[in-house]
Amino acid sequence: MLSLLFLVLGFLLCLGLFGLRDRTLAFAAQRPADYSGKGPALDPRRDLSGPLLCEGVIYGPTGRVTSRFVADMVGRWEGNAGILTERFRYDSGAVDNREWRFQLGNDGTLHAEADDLVGSGVGKAEGSALCLRYRLRLQDDAGGHVLDVIDWMYRLENGTIINRSQFRKFGIKVAELVATLRRIET
Repeated sequence: MLSLLFLVLGFLLCLGLFGLRDRTLAFAAQRPADYSGKGPALDPRRDLSGPLLCEGVIYGPTGRVTSRFVADMVGRWEGNAGILTERFRYDSGAVDNREWRFQLGNDGTLHAEADDLVGSGVGKAEGSALCLRYRLRLQDDAGGHVLDVIDWMYRLENGTIINRSQFRKFGIKVAELVATLRRIET
């Protein structure tokens, strides 16, 4: 009986240590203030405006690529209100569309809505980075699960944006996305 108790306590300790690592040292522990004063500044009104080409991969829970995609995006802003339309083409042949509706605060806070979000997304642009957190409902053919998503975007010197996102269910990472967004010159 005592060995079972130690086994359970050891398991709980490991879970606690993994949770502590994720909350203090890992990707999810980043804060917008970590990028304050670092350039080049990411301004959604400039950097998510006009026609954009997005290319990326999605990793499954084992870290292997499960999907590749190319997306055509178009952003339009009037003052601090923006709309970003996205058309994803996956290597499976599937096509997915999304329309983001953004409201940017003067302090860089970002409020986001889309039809497949549960509630609203919240985030902040600060320095060279933008963070957005939201709950995403997958399509029915993908199980209809609701995932917690953390999006981080980082602006490079040439205007390219690197996007890294993690998708979690019950706190467990189930997928990760890495993509680039580049402005298409017209």
